Amino acid sequence: MNDYLLAIIGMALATQIPRLVPAFTGAEKIKNRYVSRFLSSIPLAALGTLIVPGVFTVGGSVLIGLLGGLASLLMAYKGINIMLNIIISSLFVSALIYFI
Repeated sequence: MNDYLLAIIGMALATQIPRLVPAFTGAEKIKNRYVSRFLSSIPLAALGTLIVPGVFTVGGSVLIGLLGGLASLLMAYKGINIMLNIIISSLFVSALIYFI
């Protein structure tokens, strides 16, 4: 089996299993706040492992990726809609690749 496919399946299981356990056990809310915080951060951790390598490899230059990531981070800090953030960041990185 392809290594990429195993990685995708592993990330999917790591994200979905902790979310499905309460549904099948009948627990409405996890009472332990540390466990609850851990389970809610799993999707962010999986997303981070998918995004960060791409930031350093986009456009063949680390600088382009860092500038695009910084632009996206600033827009997220300002509270811009996530879809608008994605579109603007993609256009910004595309412009950097084209002009640099």
